[in-house]
Order: sequence, then structure tokens, then C-alpha cells
Amino acid sequence: MELNKLTVTEAQEGLAAKKFSAVELTEACLRQVAARDSELNAFITVSDELAFAEAAAADQALANGTAQPLTGIPFSVKDAICTLGVRSTGAAKILDNYLPPFESTVISRLRAAGAVLVGKTNCDAFGHGASNENSMYGPVKNPYDTSKVAGGSSGGSAAAVADNMCLFSVAEDTGGSIRYPASLCGVVGLRPSYGRTSRYGSMPMGSSLDTVGPITKTAADAALIMNIIAGQDSRDATTVPDPVPDYLREIKQAITGLKIGIPKEYFEVAELNPTVQNVFDSTVERLTALGATFVPVSLPHTKYAVATYYIIVPCEDSSNLARLDGLRYGVRAPGTTLEEVYSRSRALGFPEEVKRRILIGTYALSAGYYDAYYKKAQAVRTLIKQDFDEVFTSVDALLAPTAPSPAFGLGEKQNDPLALYLADILVSPASLAGVPALSMPAGSTPEGLPIGMQLIGPRLGEGRILQIAHQFAKV
Repeated sequence: MELNKLTVTEAQEGLAAKKFSAVELTEACLRQVAARDSELNAFITVSDELAFAEAAAADQALANGTAQPLTGIPFSVKDAICTLGVRSTGAAKILDNYLPPFESTVISRLRAAGAVLVGKTNCDAFGHGASNENSMYGPVKNPYDTSKVAGGSSGGSAAAVADNMCLFSVAEDTGGSIRYPASLCGVVGLRPSYGRTSRYGSMPMGSSLDTVGPITKTAADAALIMNIIAGQDSRDATTVPDPVPDYLREIKQAITGLKIGIPKEYFEVAELNPTVQNVFDSTVERLTALGATFVPVSLPHTKYAVATYYIIVPCEDSSNLARLDGLRYGVRAPGTTLEEVYSRSRALGFPEEVKRRILIGTYALSAGYYDAYYKKAQAVRTLIKQDFDEVFTSVDALLAPTAPSPAFGLGEKQNDPLALYLADILVSPASLAGVPALSMPAGSTPEGLPIGMQLIGPRLGEGRILQIAHQFAKV
């Protein structure tokens, strides 16, 4: 048995039945990291000593009957999420040697539930990108074809799960950073509703959009992880007090009678690869066979989503990243004045895409331009949210492709920032509206590259889209 290929649910059952130990399970994952990571570059930091210590503690808990829901399950974390005492760089040299003295709430909850941290995964620096080529530690490569991108910004997390280096990963989605790489790597990626999970300890990019969620092998695993990480956090005022449902119970329900909308604008704003269109059509057929009904719906402001996103996020970026100055950790360039130290350190410590977004955001927030750009973008964002609110009065969920195409070649779009921005065209609308969205594996190209389909639900409707994805995977 190749233990690292198990799902979280299968591993839980095997550990409980004493078919293998947590140490053996962790060892299997770390062997895969050692064998493949030099090729894929999915990890920035591998915490093998910590992982074995936590796995040994997990075996002790299993032996004395104090096991928790995730005891002994190996997982990874996107490097833009802080882990106590474990290097957290955000994939930027300006934080190269940063060891957080605190931990993300989501990670604290997972470790309290017994999960074993095997390492920190590569990402576009601070989440800035759609291809994971903007990391200062090198690009992540797609496990299905190493000449292709893994998708961004959480490409390391998606690649690690797809290549069985861990059983699940925790990542962050601002405008599609969980769903897009999940689609390109053939795994499940869930962006929860804004406020459903805590952002405390997540390096802020676009604070009004950032959301922490799981990347897993199955929808059932995502439901299990959400049962643990969802809920209000006193350290994050944006989390909601609504009770957390039992997602594992909800996904078991049949989808007979559910009404799923097909947003026509998603097929107008994006030029879909023909294979993506074929996979979408077959997904509709499979869900129809399960009892779902499909209806056309309209989200009229979809065409403004990318432009709106790429005004709001750089503005919030420029504010959030102002705190990183090169004085405390990471790159620190010499200078005769404080201003020189700041400017030279930031020039060396930030990659080009981060600098680009800081400049765009600073410009859009400057005197004379705030009303014309940021304020107007927020007004359009409200209209996009209202579109979703209206649609969900008549349907239970929406279905659309996650990405317009399968994974593209490394370097293919690196010198064309606008082309990379347009990669977010199908994932950014749900982010702006703050609603949950999930990418699930649905097919592949003739060459074997994965293609994902996106389910979008009403606010706090994670259970519904997990239910549909789970039932879809069973047929």
C-alpha cells in the first residue's frame, strides 16, 4: 500500500484500525517530497524533524485513546500563511528568514486536531499571480507535465496534493488562488465564503477578499477539513458568528431536485478551449443524470470583474505591503540614509509583479485618483455582489469552468501581465461577491492535463457545493 496516495478519510480509517502508524504515513509523504520536489519545486521549507515529532505524538495519542479528528494526517501550508516557529517567507526574499512568533488560527485548529505539518509550499509572492512563476524561490511545475505551470498563486499546495506529497494542504484564495491551481493540477480546491474562516495569521494581500481554505483529493476531505477550520475567531473581526454546519453530513444527501444555474456571461467573456467546453457539457450531463436541473441565468456585471479586481487588490496591496521595509528580516540592502535602505531593500526583496501591483495601487489611491478608480471599483463590486444575490433567489448553485484552458507552458505568458490577469476571468467574480466557490476535477485533455469545473454557491453555502461535488465524484 502506498500510504501517501490515501485520502484523508482513508488514512483516518487505516490509522484507527492500526493498519499503519502515523510515523509510517508521514514517512511515506516525506519520501515522495524527497523524490519529486527537486523537479516540481512545490515546497519552500520542508519541516521533516517537526513532522516526525508530531507523528510520534500522534501515534501516542492513537495508542492511549486521545486521538482527535485529524491525528496523524500529514498536511502542508501555503507559505503566505504563518506557522509558529516554522519559516514563512510568502515566497519573497524580503521575508527570507522570517520565523513567526505566532500562528494562523486555521493552522492552530488543524494542529490541535492532530494534523502533522510536513512543510510550507511555494506560491506566487504574497499571492500575486496566476501561474506560480512569481515566486522568488522559482516556479512550481505541474505534476502532470513539468513543462507546464501548476497555476497560482497556491500552485505549490495544489502540486503537493496532486503528487501525493501530503494528504491535504491549506491555502489562500483572493481572486482564484485556490481554485485555479486546483483545476490545473486535478484536485479539489475550496474558497469558503468571506468570513467563514479566519484570516488571522495569513499574510494580507487584498484584505477585503482574502480567504483561507483547503486543497484536497476529494470533496469529502474538503468537508472534513472545513468542519475543523470554519467558524468565528475573536482575533479576526471579519469572521461571522453563524454556526458551522456538519459539512460531512450535508454532502451525503442526493442532489435530486437541485436547480443549478449556468451563467451565460461566463461563456461570453472567456474564450474557452474546446476541450474545456466538452468537459463542461459532460459535467452537465452527469449532474443531470443525478437528478439536478440546469437553467440559464445572467450575471450582467461579470464583464467588469477582472478590471474591478485589478483595481481593488493593488490598492489594498500597496497599503498592506508598506510594512515590509527590510529592517527586521530577509533582504536588507546597505544605504547611507533610511530612505535608501527602504528603497533598495524593497527593490531586492520584492519580485517584479509585487512591485507592479504596489505602483498601480499607490497611483489609484493617490490624491485626485481615489474617486476615479478605487471608489468606482468598489461601487461596481457592489453591483457584482447584487447579481449573485439575485441569482441565488432562484437557483441552488452555479456551474462554470474554473479556467478557460488547461495548464499552459512555463514562461509562455510571463512577459504578458495582462494575459495572466485574464486567467482570473472565471474565478474573480465569486471572490468579489464574497461567496463560496469550489473547483473539482471533471476531465482531462487528450494529453492528460486535468480540467476542473467550478461550483459557486450562495453566501455560507459551502455545504451545498461540497454536496454537489461529492455526489458528482461518485458516478
